[in-house]
Amino acid sequence: SFYHPPGGPGIRVDSHIYQGYVVPPYYDSMVAKVISFGDTREQAIRRMRIALSEMQVQGIKTNIALHQELLHDAKFVEGGCSIHYLEEKLNAKK
Repeated sequence: SFYHPPGGPGIRVDSHIYQGYVVPPYYDSMVAKVISFGDTREQAIRRMRIALSEMQVQGIKTNIALHQELLHDAKFVEGGCSIHYLEEKLNAKK
């Protein structure tokens, strides 16, 4: 029902949706991909935090809040996480 993608330096959004787009009931769960980059990891993380705070999607469930949480997780911010990081984090929440 509402879509506002983020923008700015170091932010790219890949998506096919737009304001007024009707998402079909059997949609692929990745309707948009937000990418941040910077001269350093810290800069890229800061940019993504801002981008996710600007991103607005209403009418369907998103995982924006999960990504915001991950971007404030000390283990992630420190770096060096394994491919099992997310799985372990989600299992610890159960």
